[in-house]
Amino acid sequence: MQKSIETHWLKPEVIIHSKLILDTYYKIKGMPLFDLEDSDARKAYLLYHAPFVVVSHGTESDPIFNYANDTAQKLWNLDWEEFVKLPSRQSAEPDRQEDRQRLLATAAEQGYVDGYEGIRKSSDGKRFKIQNVLLWNLTDEDGKPLGQAAFYRNWTYL
Repeated sequence: MQKSIETHWLKPEVIIHSKLILDTYYKIKGMPLFDLEDSDARKAYLLYHAPFVVVSHGTESDPIFNYANDTAQKLWNLDWEEFVKLPSRQSAEPDRQEDRQRLLATAAEQGYVDGYEGIRKSSDGKRFKIQNVLLWNLTDEDGKPLGQAAFYRNWTYL
């Protein structure tokens, strides 16, 4: 992964998507991740540079990641451009796909799943256990599905 000054959070479409992630998180949890009075650009900056993982994927038949904050990029050893081209199924090992699909389906049906644990693998083959994961649906104001997002603070390398 090439190290450079990351400014993806400055792109208008990323600021809008960050707002979607944060707004839907607030609806699920009933509390904001950041100060509600901050500007959308400031919250996009904070989300991108947060010390926890936030990722999201779209609604494609084989969903593609469309957001990964800096912590997620480091954990998976991928830069932004690599991450947002990756099918989200590739974040789990082949023998973990059924577990991952069950998680996504449950969240799609219920709106969210909280407390999930699972095994994932970085691009360089490092395996890690993710813990206390919140996975929730991203929706527009009318409830139209726009994808899913995941948030977690805890992971352990195996």
